This record gives sequence, structure tokens and C-alpha cells, in this order.
Amino acid sequence: MSNSEFSRRAVLQHWATVAGTVTVLSVSAQYAVAQAKLSKKDVGYQDQPKGNQRCETCVNFQPPTGCKVVEGEVTPHSWCIAYAPKSS
Repeated sequence: MSNSEFSRRAVLQHWATVAGTVTVLSVSAQYAVAQAKLSKKDVGYQDQPKGNQRCETCVNFQPPTGCKVVEGEVTPHSWCIAYAPKSS
């Protein structure tokens, strides 16, 4: 094996390792951002609906008492500024 072959192989292995590391770090960062939720105070959470808008009809609601955006438990008949209606 010549030095040029070893050198090419070493460079390719190095870049494969770098690419794998960047991918793992990127996925980890996205997961951390996805896990961040806002407090009820930050989103103006209230225990009653706002007109026809209520958590159980929001895309962020995760039955029975969860939300993708708000930390802690929410009730199906509550509301906050993160409300986004489910598409029919």
C-alpha cells in the first residue's frame, strides 16, 4: 500500500467521522429544542375556553391532559394563545 492510498483512506475515514458527529449533534439539538415548553403564564393559559376555541380542538393538544407547547397538565376545555385549530 502506498502513502497516497493510506492518505486518501485516512482522509475519507476522518470526514466520515466528522459527518456522523455533525449528524448526531444536529439531531440532539433538534430534540432539545422540541422538548422545550412554555409556562402557562407565558401563553396566557386559562381554565375556560375562548369562544369555540378550546384545547381539545387544538393541534397541540395531547389527550388526555398534555400539550406540545405548554408545560404541565392542561384540561380539554381550557385555552391559551398557542391555540391552533385542527384541520377538518
